[in-house]
Amino acid sequence: MSTDAILACTRIYLDIDPTVPVSMTPIKKGASGRTIVRVLSQGRDPFIGIHWKPERPDSENFVPVGRFLKKCKLRVPEIYYENRNKRVALVQDLGDVDLLSLKDRPFEERKPYYRSALEQMDQLFYARPPKELELMPLFDESLYRWEQEYFMEHLVEDYLGMDSGPLKASQELRALAKGLGATAKHLVHRDFQSQNILLHDGEAWLIDFQGLRRGRQEYDLASLIYDPYMDHSADDREAILELWEQISEDRPAESALRDCATQRLMQALGAYGNLVENKGDEWYLPFIPVAARLLGDVLEGSPLQDLLAPYLRQAMRSR
Repeated sequence: MSTDAILACTRIYLDIDPTVPVSMTPIKKGASGRTIVRVLSQGRDPFIGIHWKPERPDSENFVPVGRFLKKCKLRVPEIYYENRNKRVALVQDLGDVDLLSLKDRPFEERKPYYRSALEQMDQLFYARPPKELELMPLFDESLYRWEQEYFMEHLVEDYLGMDSGPLKASQELRALAKGLGATAKHLVHRDFQSQNILLHDGEAWLIDFQGLRRGRQEYDLASLIYDPYMDHSADDREAILELWEQISEDRPAESALRDCATQRLMQALGAYGNLVENKGDEWYLPFIPVAARLLGDVLEGSPLQDLLAPYLRQAMRSR
C-alpha cells in the first residue's frame, strides 16, 4: 500500500525503529493520482510524504525537477529524502494555506501573493535546465491537439453527451494548435493555478511542478488569470495583467493570451468532465459552468465563438 511505503521510508529517514509511533494524515487535494500525507512523529517537525504510481510518468519527474527549481532559487518545498524503488518522496511541509483559500478576500488583500507568484513565474523564465534533466514532452502542436481532443472526449462526449464531430472536423481548432505549437522556448509549470500556489512565510511557493516542460509562458499566465477555481472578475484579471507587466516589463499580445487561455480552459473542462463523469469526484462539478463561462468570455469575437457556443451553453446549464 502507498501509506506502507511512506511509513517505511519515514522510519529510514528519521532512523527510528518500529516501536516509535508515526501518524499520517491524508491530504486530499488535486487530481494528480498521488497519495499525499502529512507525517508526524513526536519531537520532530512535520513533513509531507508523497507516493506515486507508475501509471503517471510525470510523477517520476517530481524529485529531479524539484531539486532543479530549488537550485535556481525558486520557492519550492525542500526534498528531504527519496526512494525511487518505492516511488516515495519526503518533502518540506509548507502548510495548508493556498491561494484558493483567499478566494473570498478583496483583491487588494490577495494582490501581494499574486505579485509573489508572478515573480516566481518570471524567475522560471530565466531558469536553464541542465542537459541531463529529463522534462516532460514540450508543448508542440500534437500536445495542444491532445488537450483539444481531451476536451472533446471527456467534457463534450462523456459529460455532456453531445456530438463532438464538428469540433473534430474544425480547421480553426487545428490552426490554433499549430500556431501555439510553433513556439516552445520557455519553461512552463503547466498547472499554474491557485491550488498549486501555497502561501508560506508571506510568500507564494510552487508545488505540483512535475509537469514542467518547455512551452509558451502565456499558458501559465492564462492559467492564473483565467483560473476557474478563483473566477476572477474582469477588473481582477486586468489587475493581475498589470502586475505581470510591472514585473516582466512586458505585456503579452492580446491574441497570444487569448489563444493560450482558450487552450487552458478547454484542458481544464476536459479534466473536470473526466473527474466528475469517470472518476466520480463531484468536487469539480461546480467549476464546469464557471470554466465554460470564462471560455465563452475569452472566445467573444473570435473565429471559434460560434463553433463552441452550443457546447458551452450546455455546460453552463449542466448539473
